[in-house]
Amino acid sequence: MDKLILAFCRLGFAGLSPIMPGTCGSALAAVLAPFLFIPLPFVARIVVLVLVFWIGGMAATRGEQILGYKDPGEIVIDELLGMWLVLLPFSNPGWAKIGIAFVLFRIFDMWKPWPVHASESWLPGGYGIMIDDVMAGLQALLVMWLLQLVGFWGV
Repeated sequence: MDKLILAFCRLGFAGLSPIMPGTCGSALAAVLAPFLFIPLPFVARIVVLVLVFWIGGMAATRGEQILGYKDPGEIVIDELLGMWLVLLPFSNPGWAKIGIAFVLFRIFDMWKPWPVHASESWLPGGYGIMIDDVMAGLQALLVMWLLQLVGFWGV
């Protein structure tokens, strides 16, 4: 069971990348989104995000226990949650918009401006791992929304 939990936390092999596993997990989430997330109705996407947060938090808690240290870089299920959160309101974003969402999410997730870094301590265990990516995703989503508001997408 522990191997299955780690595979889930790592998004398969993405979390095992020796270079920037978080970026690899985010890239995998971006590539999977048009096939597994974006085609869903809006309400179903919200349900998916809630389930990923809930199940991912439990799995990340166990992952920390298995690996023996706090917030292991190889746990990247949180990257999927944050990346898909950025794409939540877009019904047909196209690869360019997905790419911009990816870059913005990675900037906020790596830079960790307030409240991203602070949020890690708001919740215990794996939920602390998950919540900072929710905060980074919300900040990236705000920038995506502002870009849309000023007509960056040509709409």
